[in-house]
Amino acid sequence: MWKWGTTTGLKTISLLYLLSASAFGLAAALQAHQPWAMETARLVRASGPVIRDAARTANEQAVKPALAWAVRSRDEIVAYLVPPQAAQPKQQIAKAVAKPPAKPVAAPPAVAAPPAVAASPAVAASPKPAQPMQLAQPETAVPPAAATPLASAIPLEPAPDANPPAPGEIARVLTHLRTGLTPELYDNFSLFLFISKANHGPWSQRMFVFDKQANGDLKLLYSFPVSTGREVLMPGPTGKMYRTDTTPGYYQLDPDRIYRRYHSSEWDHPMPYAMFFSWEHDGLQTGLAIHSAVGEDIALLGQRASAGCVRLNPQNAHLLFNLIKKNYRGLAPRFAYDRRTATMANNGLLMHDKTGKIQYAEGYKVLVLIENNGGDDVIAALF
Repeated sequence: MWKWGTTTGLKTISLLYLLSASAFGLAAALQAHQPWAMETARLVRASGPVIRDAARTANEQAVKPALAWAVRSRDEIVAYLVPPQAAQPKQQIAKAVAKPPAKPVAAPPAVAAPPAVAASPAVAASPKPAQPMQLAQPETAVPPAAATPLASAIPLEPAPDANPPAPGEIARVLTHLRTGLTPELYDNFSLFLFISKANHGPWSQRMFVFDKQANGDLKLLYSFPVSTGREVLMPGPTGKMYRTDTTPGYYQLDPDRIYRRYHSSEWDHPMPYAMFFSWEHDGLQTGLAIHSAVGEDIALLGQRASAGCVRLNPQNAHLLFNLIKKNYRGLAPRFAYDRRTATMANNGLLMHDKTGKIQYAEGYKVLVLIENNGGDDVIAALF
């Protein structure tokens, strides 16, 4: 009697393998040779019941058993020569695919509210012509290798501020902001970003973030130093000249153009936590946005240094980005649109239907007001 692993056993395995291969080859040939099969069928039909019975008997007693034996022998040989791998314990598999639970996101705490200020009567903002604006920045996907590393933890506090505004200046900003908002603007937005692009003054190159409380009062949440546009013509990476203006006016955030990671193909520059304005000018979506400064640009905050966007410290940009995304999504009024010039109003005028009702769209209830007023003049400089 032979055993697995002996010389006789190996010879027997080889013989079985050759027999099974021959059986498979014969079965495949019979199956594939259709003309022969058709001729055989014709002969069977013509030869009467004797031949049919003989063929049926041969198929049942010889062909099918031989094919079944060949398949069984092949499976046994393969199972012996290629033993199955040991199964991994279920506990280890579960451990490998388990994901850590997401950390809870805490909302940023609000800073102390400014002293109470008597609100001045609201007056309508006078329409101003739109200023020349840089062309739209194509929304280019960022390759993973070029993406700017972003902090994983959401900051709970703003970055340290070396020159924060005095409480008296905050009260003046609040009064000034209220006088620049029509009742429609004030009633239909919940977060107000007042940005001064001025070169000098106590408010210059600074963003003030006000939240509208349940009682209708505005509360200061944050005050951030910023960098706005250089206001000069500058060459891009290809040598093409671009304007670098930060155009004053009233703006909304575009809900379809808010990115944690973005790279400007126009300037070949990263723009983390980018929140683009929803402002169409001359038929083009403009490239104005609020985003994080990167690299050497961080040290330039507090002075004009950008290509037209509003730059923030990375920690402040991350904080503002998450604050807006988490708390201010909803229906927002649409700004008026001039179809003749394909330009959206940036002077605070809202879109109304034929009955006078304000038109709304899904977006963010955030209003951005940019001025060239640094706080050294009581009259707003919307130019």
